[in-house]
Amino acid sequence: MYFRKVQDEFGLQGRMALILVDMRSIEGVTCDEILDVAHSSAMLVNISGHLDIEPLTSAFRCKTYVDLDPGFTQIWHSERTSDFRVGGHDFYYTIGENVGNKDCLIPLDGIPWRKTRQPVVLDYWPVSREGDSRRFTTIATWRGPFGPVTYAGRTFGSKVHEFRRYVGVPGETNADFEIALNIHPADYKDRDSRQQNCWRLVDPMTVVRDPSSFHRYVQTSGAEFSVAQQMYVDTRSGWFSDRTVRYLASGKPVLVQDTGFRRNYPVGTGLLSFSTVDEAIMGVRKITDDYSEHASAARRIAEEYFDSNRVLGELLSQTLG
Repeated sequence: MYFRKVQDEFGLQGRMALILVDMRSIEGVTCDEILDVAHSSAMLVNISGHLDIEPLTSAFRCKTYVDLDPGFTQIWHSERTSDFRVGGHDFYYTIGENVGNKDCLIPLDGIPWRKTRQPVVLDYWPVSREGDSRRFTTIATWRGPFGPVTYAGRTFGSKVHEFRRYVGVPGETNADFEIALNIHPADYKDRDSRQQNCWRLVDPMTVVRDPSSFHRYVQTSGAEFSVAQQMYVDTRSGWFSDRTVRYLASGKPVLVQDTGFRRNYPVGTGLLSFSTVDEAIMGVRKITDDYSEHASAARRIAEEYFDSNRVLGELLSQTLG
């Protein structure tokens, strides 16, 4: 079972729980043990609000909501016809570091969103010298978990729309492009188009089926190339991927579509961004022409901006004092 494998790999026996249905079915620890932890905890960090089970949530003295899908979360919350709400928390954080800026299209709707970043445990993600420097990889779902969302007269699509814009990039470079892609059989035209444009598609259920294989896949890649959800791009949210952070920590340069994060992180060496096909092609050439410099810079960026000790330490100090 996946749950037990993860529990054993990270030594979390007796400290990890999988709650299946309203606390009637629990793996890992008992219901009473979970409630004891809740009552004695200083704070609940509720990722994307996934924990919404009473009486468990009410047992925590302090509750912090951490939004990983900027734009989707805020728009759904602002729609009065939607049942989705983020209320009931004491603090609200988002990884969309541009939320609240004048040029960011994401509504606040009265929520005082604070900013945080995707943390990485640097010891678990050491610099890796394995992998072909010309092999660009990523892991993705073709259509993403959410469909198009309309707000203020604009429709924000999913990742598929951005993938299609950059399908021809590999053929304009001397690098190899591989993607562990979850794509439905009905999207065979898109699948065939990517293969015809020099993309190698591999099965994510084989190569990144669990944390250890995901770790291995990233650490043996040369660099990352990836697009972002159209929502993150068009709203200028500043969203940044936790997957990309792990490439950086591994000393793997990354070339990723700009979501407005250029204003928050140093871009140009180690971390490169693109907003056009020409920028994407040029970014690939820059990385392959001076790979060692970009690889070293990638790790430095991870250490300075995404170290879990710093990111989580700042969140805790701001909420608990």
